[in-house]
Amino acid sequence: MLLEKLSNARGVSGNEVEVRDILIDAVKSHVTEYRVDTIGNLITYKRAKGARKSALKVMIAAHMDEVGLIVVHHDANGHLRFRKVGGIDDRVLLSKVVLIGKDKIPGVIGVKPIHLLKADERKQVIDSESMTIDIGAKSKEDAQSAVKIGDYATFATEFGEMGDGLVKGKSLDDRTGCAVLAEVLKRDYPFDLYAVFTVQEEVGVRGARVAAFAIEPDAAFVLESTVCDDSPKKKDVSPTTRLGEGPAITMADRSFIADKRLVKLLVETAKENRIPYQIKQPMIGGTDAGRIHLTKEGVPSVAVAVPTRYIHSPVSLLSLRDYQNTVALMTKALPKLGKGIIDT
Repeated sequence: MLLEKLSNARGVSGNEVEVRDILIDAVKSHVTEYRVDTIGNLITYKRAKGARKSALKVMIAAHMDEVGLIVVHHDANGHLRFRKVGGIDDRVLLSKVVLIGKDKIPGVIGVKPIHLLKADERKQVIDSESMTIDIGAKSKEDAQSAVKIGDYATFATEFGEMGDGLVKGKSLDDRTGCAVLAEVLKRDYPFDLYAVFTVQEEVGVRGARVAAFAIEPDAAFVLESTVCDDSPKKKDVSPTTRLGEGPAITMADRSFIADKRLVKLLVETAKENRIPYQIKQPMIGGTDAGRIHLTKEGVPSVAVAVPTRYIHSPVSLLSLRDYQNTVALMTKALPKLGKGIIDT
C-alpha cells in the first residue's frame, strides 16, 4: 500500500529525498514527464487527453515533508540537544522514541523523572529546549561519532491498522495527500495537469511558492490532511472536521480564501456522486494554497483534506473510507474543469 510506504518513510522538512524516491517510482508510468527542481519539489506533467481538450493548466499540490527534530548540540554526558522542525507541541515529545540520521540511530527523548520534580514544576509543560535525546552514549565523543550536528530525527512510528477501517502512522500530514495525488494521476484529464509533490511546507510553505511561480497555473487544488478534533469536549464547540464523514473542503483558513467556483464544483460533484463530504471549520490552519493563490497575477485555488486525528504528533489516525472518498471526489470533479467553470 503506497500510503503505508509513504507514512513509514522519513522526510523532515528539507530532507524529503526518501519520500520523493518512493513517489517517483509510484507515478513515473502515469505521467508524460517529471523533474526535480532546484529546491527539491517533484514536478510531474501529464498531457491533456480526450476529444474535448481544454486550454487550462491545472496544478495539484501535496507536500512531502513532515514535522520532526534536528540535532543542534552534543552535551558532555553524551545526550543530544535538538530543535523542532515545524509545529510540534512540546507535550507530545517526552519519552518518545526517535530515529536519527541516515543510519537510523535510535534515541529516547527525556528529561528528569517525576520523582525529582518540585511541586511547581509538575504543573508546567516542559520546554523542548530543556529536553535531550538519549542514544546511550557515554560521552560527548561517543555521541559525536554516532550523530552529527544537523542530523534529522523522526518519530519511530510504524504504520498499522486500527480496526473498523482506521489506520495509524506518523507523517500522515501530508503523506495522505501525496497518496491521493498519486491515485489522481492514474486517470486522464482534458487539460494539462501539473501534479507537484512539494517540499518544506511545514516550515513556511516554501516549495509550493517556487513551483507555482514556475508553472503559472490557471487553477490549483491542494490535497492535505487536516485537523480532526472530534473527541469529546466539555464545551459545545463544533469540531474542525469529523472522522468518517468524508473529505473536508476548505472555504477559508488562515492562509487563503478558497475560490467559490472551485468550492461549488467540489460540493456539486460530491452530491451528484453521493460522495460524503464536509466543510472544514473556517479560519483553522494553513496549506500550500496560501502561497499558490498569490502567485504572479493570482491563482484560483481550493484545498481538500482527509480528516486526521493528532496531526503534528508522533502518531496520527485516519479513516481509509475518507481517504478513498477523497480520491473519488477529485477524480470525479477534475474532468469537469474547462467547461466554463474556470475561464482562461
